Amino acid sequence: MAKRRLKNRLTTLDATFLYYEKKSAPLHIGSVSVFEGEIPFARFVENVEARLHLLPRYLQRAVSPPLHLGHPRWEADPQFDIRRHIFERHLEPPGTDEQLQELAGSLLGEMLPRDKPLWEIYIIHGLAGKRAAMLMKVHHAMVDGISGVDLLKITLDVSPDPAPLPKPAPYEPPPPPGLQTELIDSVFDSTAETLTGWLEVWREIRRMRQELRTETGREGVRWLRGHLLRLFLPPAPLPFNGALSGRQRVAWTQFPLAEVRAIRTALNGTVNDVVLTVLSGAVARYVQTRGTRPERRWLRLMIPVSMRREEEHGELGNIVSLLPLDIPLALADPVARFRFIQATTRAEKEAHVAQGINLLRYLAANIPPPVQAVVGALGRTPRPIFNMVCTNVPGPQVPLYLLGQRMIAYYPYVPIAHRIGCDCAILSYDQNLAFGLTADMGLMPDVERLKGFLDEAYQELRTAAGVVASEPVEVQPKRRLRKRRGATAQPDVTKESQSSD
Repeated sequence: MAKRRLKNRLTTLDATFLYYEKKSAPLHIGSVSVFEGEIPFARFVENVEARLHLLPRYLQRAVSPPLHLGHPRWEADPQFDIRRHIFERHLEPPGTDEQLQELAGSLLGEMLPRDKPLWEIYIIHGLAGKRAAMLMKVHHAMVDGISGVDLLKITLDVSPDPAPLPKPAPYEPPPPPGLQTELIDSVFDSTAETLTGWLEVWREIRRMRQELRTETGREGVRWLRGHLLRLFLPPAPLPFNGALSGRQRVAWTQFPLAEVRAIRTALNGTVNDVVLTVLSGAVARYVQTRGTRPERRWLRLMIPVSMRREEEHGELGNIVSLLPLDIPLALADPVARFRFIQATTRAEKEAHVAQGINLLRYLAANIPPPVQAVVGALGRTPRPIFNMVCTNVPGPQVPLYLLGQRMIAYYPYVPIAHRIGCDCAILSYDQNLAFGLTADMGLMPDVERLKGFLDEAYQELRTAAGVVASEPVEVQPKRRLRKRRGATAQPDVTKESQSSD
């Protein structure tokens, strides 16, 4: 694993996830993995404990400075105990997938305690078919979707029979800084982030000016002039937009990645075009069941876009911007909806919308941290600026193993937030593309219905594209592979798989 460059102070964007977190809307990301056999709990704890030194951030907690003079600081947890982070749960017989989803919704709907490093793992026993599951939670203040898979990387192996790891040195946390040092560091770090922010603003403006001088850039500007006002106005709420109840439910579905790529090829688009077409088609069906007519109604998706430059790969924290995408729900024809999404996303990229929003992120870094903390605690907009979050993270396309057991399914989780009662995360693993839905039970008690509509919308688009359904692939029995002693191959779960398709 590449060595991480750790920054002690949270950035403005990282700290925002702490400031705006509420009990009714915890802001961690996560996943649920299903394995073909049982996972011995004691061995699992030992396995993670032997590797956790590879991720120093996971031994640190977020500590706020006096008077909020700066953003919170990452400090070593002096009382770190891995048993405060890894737990086990048991499903009652018969241990169905629906029971797993219900338990996952309950666990993922609980906030992570702030008095310890912001992550947890649950091993879940009793799943039918002698299977087991693993649920992970990592706070969004620590990681984004790309860097958020680090905990998975040290937990899983590319072989069912990996070489034993050397015993790590005893954990010896450094002493926390004194009050005077903390006050000085808070002011210094805030000033440094402000200066860095202005430098990034200047660099971003220079890059955008150069790119906008091209014919493609000028076309993007012309498109933006006609849509700028709409992008800044909040969309009309949909049935799942409202006050959150604090109770969550999740639902999952998945499709063969080979089929998705065949649809992409047939329609001359991207995998992202495919998944956004499927999701918007499912939402159009769902809102009609809740009494909302699709005519003159739009779905505004907020799509996170990684802004990591080459030299920033390997850094933790959030380095993302946003791409708003408005999709008319009245577009019933799946191919017409695909073409609209394809054209709109291309126009927004040519207009550098994500880069423009990224400029606002740097400018926000100049707001004093005490003001940001107060706004996060008290501030609320009457209407959300989008209806739903849709994030797409590439995962590994080879099978991974946990204590010799093959991971046969990998479902992502993305949090819901203020007045946004349903979000969707998409993740590829081992030649499948999984959709993970998170819903507030007060606003959307029937999220399984939306999951069913995802299946229908996918089949409709596949048929319209002329792609034949593939036969289901059976999981092959695991093979024991011998590795030379001392090898420590770790799964590369951040390699791009479909984002460039």
